Amino acid sequence: EKEKKVNPKTRRGNARGRVRKDSEEEEETRTAGQRRQRNRRAQRKQAGKEDSDSDEESCKTKKNRANQISKQQEPDEGADNNKGGRKGRGKNETKQEKKPEEKGKKDKENKKKDKSNKGSSSESESEEEPITEEELAKLKEEVEEKKKLIATLRNKPWKMKKKLDILKEAQLFVEKFEGALGKGKGKKFYAYKVMMTKKWMKFQRDFENFKTACIPWEMKIKEIESHFGSSVASYFIFLRWMYGINMILFGLTFGLVMVPEVLMGKPYGTLPRKTVPRAEEASAMNFATLWDFSGLAQYSVLFYGYYNNQRTIGWLKFRMPLSYFLVGVGTIAYSYMVVIRTMAKNANEEGGGDDTSFNFSWKMFTSWDYLIGNPETADNKFASITTSFKEAIVEEQENRKEENIHLTRFLRVLANFFALCTLAGSGYLIYFVVRRSQKFALEGLDNYGWWERNEVNMVMSLLGMFCPTLFDVISSLENYHPRIALRWQLGRIFALFLGNLYTFIIALMDEINLKLEEEKIVKYNMTIWEASLYNGTIPENATAPPIQVDPADVPRGPCWETMVGQEFVRLTISDTMTTYITILIGDFLRAVFVRFFNYCWCWDLEYGFPSYSEFDISGNVLGLIFNQGMIWMGSFYAPGLPAINVFRLHTSMYLQCWAVMCCNVPHERVFKASRSNNFYMAMLLFILFLSTLPAVYTIVSIPPSFDCGPFSGKTRMFEVISETLENDFPSWFGKVFSYASNPGLILPFILLMVLSIYYLNATSKSYKEANLDLKKKLQSQAEENKKR
Repeated sequence: EKEKKVNPKTRRGNARGRVRKDSEEEEETRTAGQRRQRNRRAQRKQAGKEDSDSDEESCKTKKNRANQISKQQEPDEGADNNKGGRKGRGKNETKQEKKPEEKGKKDKENKKKDKSNKGSSSESESEEEPITEEELAKLKEEVEEKKKLIATLRNKPWKMKKKLDILKEAQLFVEKFEGALGKGKGKKFYAYKVMMTKKWMKFQRDFENFKTACIPWEMKIKEIESHFGSSVASYFIFLRWMYGINMILFGLTFGLVMVPEVLMGKPYGTLPRKTVPRAEEASAMNFATLWDFSGLAQYSVLFYGYYNNQRTIGWLKFRMPLSYFLVGVGTIAYSYMVVIRTMAKNANEEGGGDDTSFNFSWKMFTSWDYLIGNPETADNKFASITTSFKEAIVEEQENRKEENIHLTRFLRVLANFFALCTLAGSGYLIYFVVRRSQKFALEGLDNYGWWERNEVNMVMSLLGMFCPTLFDVISSLENYHPRIALRWQLGRIFALFLGNLYTFIIALMDEINLKLEEEKIVKYNMTIWEASLYNGTIPENATAPPIQVDPADVPRGPCWETMVGQEFVRLTISDTMTTYITILIGDFLRAVFVRFFNYCWCWDLEYGFPSYSEFDISGNVLGLIFNQGMIWMGSFYAPGLPAINVFRLHTSMYLQCWAVMCCNVPHERVFKASRSNNFYMAMLLFILFLSTLPAVYTIVSIPPSFDCGPFSGKTRMFEVISETLENDFPSWFGKVFSYASNPGLILPFILLMVLSIYYLNATSKSYKEANLDLKKKLQSQAEENKKR
């Protein structure tokens, strides 16, 4: 019985001893082999050195051999002890039970000592023994291969788990051995250089991500594009671009005109132009008055008439009239530069046409992004791929469609006739309303209600809301490609808005002429009032200080510039309110009605009448363009108009994004937008040109008001430039400027610019045709190579 109890323990002890012995022998053989290789390398490199160095090496080798012999003797002793344990099985049990425990403790202590000795020796040897050139070359090749693998891992047709494992292994290998590629003392510097390169690359990548995240509304536009196509997304991209332009315009007017006048100019109530008249003080703060931008709003920094005509203001001697004029001209020049530059950039991006070869195969096998890990992003990507297939199918159908040419031509002529009748009717209606409003103005607007006072603005807004829908119905007769139909629709709405806008401007010019006639009468009455004031209080031939009169009691002129600014601000506000009401009623309430009443209605409301509404691309684009035209025309007479437009565009982005995603459905024929928005930009450039004509005409031809604005007291507004040249610049500079502004030099310069533009346009067309021919040749050559 005692022997049976002893046998299991002794067997376990013997097995442990064998395992320890085998493992220690393997470690010793590995370390011995490594040491021999290192010693051989050291001997090869140090063969040509002095005898003292060889003596030191021999001492080291002797010490290493002694350490090996001592380490080999330790496992032999352990083996002898195990043999002794086998022989003495029948002796005392307590001794046999204690021996394995004591041996285990000794073995652990010996292993710790060996590891510490091995670590210290390996560290010292690694510091002393550098890497050979062959190993360095191999290590460089391996590091470069790992780097290439990291760069091209995304394109490998592997599973994601395999990609991640290989990526981690490659990154660890590069981090571990890249710093070892230096030589000698430059090793640390190379490691530091590699580390800084990695950090710089990471910083660049993070900075690019940060710039992408800083683009306003980028994710919203991507989501809209994935569900509604690139044609709807192009409108929101255009809206964001317009928002950026208006931010720059607002920064110029706010920083160089409004803020200096508030900080350095005379405060409210010190001058008649900065004070509400006594007759209007009672109603100056009423909501109806402020909503009409009269009362206190009229005598504020929002409008032209508030600014003083002092040549310099404040302790900085800020030249307010010059700054006002240069900011007005600079905003127009900046707008021209940005629009033309954007058109040139889009033209460069357009390239030599679309490559439509194997279109569906490319979309099928290369559309998905395998690095997407967010479910919402995956849904958006799935919707985007589906929409792109719909766009490609429509493009292919339109290319293969066969038509009845005679019937199509007849329907298109009929549609154009209806469109011309609509344009003529809208123009006559605006002309009639404007003439009627002038009649109301002569009789006095106080005798009429709200509709009569705002009839022109409301009629223009209603025409802009209903006429695009009528044009959409007319365009269904023409059976154009969706992209071409959109351009025809935009052209008709553009003609409608342009006719309405210029009819409105002509009416304003008539009103300006009436104000100028009224101004002459006010001047004559003011001379009589001043004469009566002095004659009633001061005897003749007597000298006395001027009489102090409250600015609210001083009679003043009509200030036609402020009147023009008020009209443009009212038109902008009414257009904004019409747009918001149309979204809430025409989109939101319609969608709610269709959604909840479809269950209890006689027919299917979603697929029949009224159904969900589609996003009106043409109407929204043209509304945005013409609203910007009104900003360009009216900002010279209302410096606060860009700020109002910035607020309008900001709220429109959020409201229209919400309406599109919640209330609209994609178009039945989803089509791909052109790669460049140059059609939008061309219309914007044209409306910019037409907007500058009235402003330039008023600046050059019409005299400013005599008692309001920064140019009061001058015969023309542009005289502030000549005044500045005379007072602030040397005489020779004025002569040079007068010679440069001579029409004899300006007209040849303009002619040279026109000829150079024509030449560059012709060369660009020839280059584009050459690129297309070269592309066709390459395609034909590729087809011939396939046939071989």
